[in-house]
Amino acid sequence: MKEMVCIVCPKGCHMKVERNQEEWIVTGNSCNRGKLYAIEEQRNPSRVVPTTVAVSHGMHPRLPVKTARPIPKQLIRRAMEEISKVEVDAPIEQGQVIIENLLGTGVDVVASRRMNRV
Repeated sequence: MKEMVCIVCPKGCHMKVERNQEEWIVTGNSCNRGKLYAIEEQRNPSRVVPTTVAVSHGMHPRLPVKTARPIPKQLIRRAMEEISKVEVDAPIEQGQVIIENLLGTGVDVVASRRMNRV
């Protein structure tokens, strides 16, 4: 049995998850979204990765970026290594793709804000 706190909404339900041969049993959730979150967290935990990349000719030295969708949790360290190698040149638009198909996941890294050129 695994105990966890749901992060789907602000309630923060304290849930227990266990596998019973063919099905997942979730208790403590107050909605179905919490149950789905708990099961997915056991099957394939994933996260959106927010970070920054270096930017040249920009108003600031770093540009906030994030993965457009969650990536498998076990890939986060490798993803950060790849993202840390990137330097972009301003101007950059919010939502602009900075890295396509990060680590073959099909998930892009996108700019979280606009960066004007100076």
